[in-house]
Amino acid sequence: MNTGYEQRMGTEPVGRLILRMSLPAVVAQVVNLLYNIVDRIYIGHIPIEGANALAGVGLCSTLIILVAAFGQFAGGGGAPLASMALGKSDRESAEKLLGNGFTLNLIFTVILTAVLFAFMRPVLFLIGASENTIGYAVSYFSIYILGTFFVMVTTGLVMFVNAQGRPGYAMVSTLIGAGLNIGLDPLFIFAFHMGVAGAALASVISQVISALFVLRFLCSEKASLRLKRSAMKLDWKVVKRMMALGISPFVMSCTESVIGFVLNGSLAHYGDIYVSALAVMQSCMQIVGVPLNGFSQGTTPVISYNFGSRNNGRVKRAYWISWLVNFLYGLVLIVTMMIFPAFYAKIFTQDPALVQTVKQTMPLFVSGMSIFGMQRACQNTFVALDQAKISLFIAFLRKIFLLVPLVLILPHYFGVMGVFAGEAIADGTAAIICMIIFLVRFPKILSKNERKEA
Repeated sequence: MNTGYEQRMGTEPVGRLILRMSLPAVVAQVVNLLYNIVDRIYIGHIPIEGANALAGVGLCSTLIILVAAFGQFAGGGGAPLASMALGKSDRESAEKLLGNGFTLNLIFTVILTAVLFAFMRPVLFLIGASENTIGYAVSYFSIYILGTFFVMVTTGLVMFVNAQGRPGYAMVSTLIGAGLNIGLDPLFIFAFHMGVAGAALASVISQVISALFVLRFLCSEKASLRLKRSAMKLDWKVVKRMMALGISPFVMSCTESVIGFVLNGSLAHYGDIYVSALAVMQSCMQIVGVPLNGFSQGTTPVISYNFGSRNNGRVKRAYWISWLVNFLYGLVLIVTMMIFPAFYAKIFTQDPALVQTVKQTMPLFVSGMSIFGMQRACQNTFVALDQAKISLFIAFLRKIFLLVPLVLILPHYFGVMGVFAGEAIADGTAAIICMIIFLVRFPKILSKNERKEA
């Protein structure tokens, strides 16, 4: 068992370590983003029916986010705790977290697959499907849902690969699936004339291959933290800790799904063109969010490991590097989207009406995201430090406490633009509040960690 990869998280210079840990995860997430974007580019360019097909698949994204959110209980909750346990040299606890996370994924798979199959059509209508788009949505999602377990493995258990200091393996698992999906998309959509069903099938096949690669590594001699059958029996104390911390990243992901319900449902009253525009803009926002997700996958284990070993100086340095990268990257990308909305729209569609709609709405819709990097950095650090309650509050703040009321109220005064303004106001307000909370709580958390050491 080679534990050298773990030990370097407590000894290697923080900046170099974060770069080493984050770069493979960022590459993996960017490639993952690329195949999601390619998916929508191909769908958006299906002759005649591209705009409606894009709207239908955009509706499915709401449910896809919900499925992936359940994987966050295992990965978002279990992996930081496993890193802390490894920092304390408590390997047995780390193995229990990994094994119980795998079992939770199996349980969630059975429940989600059954419920979503049973209620797929009414739920899709509820979130904004119309007679023009429901066929595309059902065709796509009825195939995609078959890969639920593999989605959970690739979104959840891959974080345990990073937790033991092996981001390269996590990157390769994503690259394999992404490359396969990019190759299969045009084959199934156009050559085999399968349309959106072909796009879904390509996604499922790629997720299966990625998941198998992750499981193979976690069960192999190469892993210092292995998936063992003896650790898969549910230990409710372990599950309780995992879910207490995992509830924050779960809510962060799940509320994205809830907001999809609210946004799509509100926009459907103004016409399918706005639902299609939302699908385009959410894809553009992924260009900001997805690489930063990869960056957080690299920084979170560094923060958790050093917090577990009570090295507060390294925790501080890792946080400020995270804050700077998150804030500057988000600011630069969002400003370009506000200035050149038509350029981004034309990546996904050549429909003149859809391009014009995106051009009119995108600057307002994404404006609040310009400072959202502050919240991302702070919230990820709270999760890394096992601050479950604070993380949960922040997760609810942006989407539930702010965005839902705003999206329901503002359209009464500003029409369809009120829907897009609600997103902007919620994003900006939540980022500022989160930063204030962090500046108050962070020194206290580190001070308590020092007292424990004494």
